[in-house]
Amino acid sequence: MASKPNATAGEASAALGGARIELDGVTKRFLDPAGHAFTAIKDVTFGVEPGRFCAVVGPTGCGKSTTLSLVSGLEKPSDGTITVDGRPVHGLTDGVSFMFQADALLPWKTVLGNVALGPVLNGRGRRQAEATARDWLRRVGLSGFEDHHPHQLSGGMRKRVAMAAALINEPRILLMDEPFGALDVQTKAIMQTELITLWEQLRPTVVFITHDLDEAVALADQVVVMTSGPGSVKTSYDVDLPRPRGAVQDLRFDRQFLDVQQQIWSSLRDEVEAAYARTAAASA
Repeated sequence: MASKPNATAGEASAALGGARIELDGVTKRFLDPAGHAFTAIKDVTFGVEPGRFCAVVGPTGCGKSTTLSLVSGLEKPSDGTITVDGRPVHGLTDGVSFMFQADALLPWKTVLGNVALGPVLNGRGRRQAEATARDWLRRVGLSGFEDHHPHQLSGGMRKRVAMAAALINEPRILLMDEPFGALDVQTKAIMQTELITLWEQLRPTVVFITHDLDEAVALADQVVVMTSGPGSVKTSYDVDLPRPRGAVQDLRFDRQFLDVQQQIWSSLRDEVEAAYARTAAASA
């Protein structure tokens, strides 16, 4: 859907399903246990256009998760600005859903209760919320498991519940912090394919943190490579693989996929080696 010629940034992004995210010179400092200032990220600058899928990769400790927390409004930058649709982020960002590596499911609630919780908290009646939750459970292949509790599900099934809970409110921004990192290879590939299928229906703007470069290339339109800590943006790559992309496990044998993966790895490898060398020196 095309936006009106005089549409505001917010109206334009709403027409595309997502919001525009912009980080400009963002630095975040923390105090370590000894009370000394520690810089997690420094002068981070990049943007994500509405409805685009952005993956952020980098070595351990480069501030990827910190960046995600800043976009969500859970943390405030020490310097620099973060805007969503041109508006500075102050406090929790509206229209955001978060999916973590650990399952953020309430163990005492059923699968249906966990997925319906978001709409209920947003003011929908319980009956309507549960009807919508049943539809989302159908979309993620969990019809028939509405009355189960999280401990009765496999790891992959819990991820499907978490995905349904993240998407049921049709967020403008979906923030994902290594959501599939704990899964086995086969289940991870299935979940990646399901995520892309669901994302293509709604097109929220996604910022996806991962250590897995193959995962980043298979899912994303844009891959941001961060330097070893304190993290900054080394470079950003556009991934021009056509959509819809189909099954992730098949895509990884595609020549174009391999070419993009190798190009990005040539940039990422130096940062991974630098981070490893620094860790080894500190433990010597």
